[in-house]
Amino acid sequence: MRIAFMDSGIGGITVLHEALRQLPYEDYIYYADTKHVPYGTKPKELVKQSIFEAVTELHDQGIKALVIACNTATSIAVSELRASFPFPIIGMEPAVKPAVERVQALHKRVLVTATPLTLRETKYQDLVAKTDNESIVDSLPLPELVTLCEQFEFREEAVLPYLREMLLPYRMEEYGSVVLGCTHFPFFRRHFRKLLPSHVELIDGSGGTIKRLRQVLEQHGLLSRSGTGDVRYMSSKAEPGELERIRQAHLLLNETFNENDN
Repeated sequence: MRIAFMDSGIGGITVLHEALRQLPYEDYIYYADTKHVPYGTKPKELVKQSIFEAVTELHDQGIKALVIACNTATSIAVSELRASFPFPIIGMEPAVKPAVERVQALHKRVLVTATPLTLRETKYQDLVAKTDNESIVDSLPLPELVTLCEQFEFREEAVLPYLREMLLPYRMEEYGSVVLGCTHFPFFRRHFRKLLPSHVELIDGSGGTIKRLRQVLEQHGLLSRSGTGDVRYMSSKAEPGELERIRQAHLLLNETFNENDN
């Protein structure tokens, strides 16, 4: 049985990438709900309906666990999903807590970037209220990054002007961490790095999410030692070439992470 990852589009591949690193002996399904992308700018109930349709389709595949590799989907649907499906479901949230912990001693601020819907949700507001005792967390919606990512538009001349404009109101020398609170955003790590001071750390929640996935698999006796890291791609958009497009996004991400490692 496979572990499923689902997202509105190709962003969740950034979380799958971490799973393949930490759990190489599992097999996976990656489901991109590209028929309904983006989630973060749409009405909540419409997005929730799309999420349930996607997870129902994955349930029919006989999966053993599901990672909601999308901060927006987690924030609006994870509790209801857990009540509706029999397999373990792991969600995501912006990595506010580790970001705050890392900057407090430096007397710096944290900037959380995410989709508008994630930042509006009670789940995110409660997370900040619980974590941000010194009022050092600011929030910045960056919906255009999702659109650019889904269009495979990573040219600096297309991305940097948008990021530069959105970051302009913030004195970045006052910040110690920028949280990439949407799974699409790690595709743009090198673009952020070009605009941010060298001391600013980029943080996302993928590592913590996969650590939690491993714990849950172990608790349920579901951890595999016989898989090969095989990934099967699925999409809600029944168009020729769509699955190949998702696979190419995965290859592109691998190249991006290799560049960052170097």
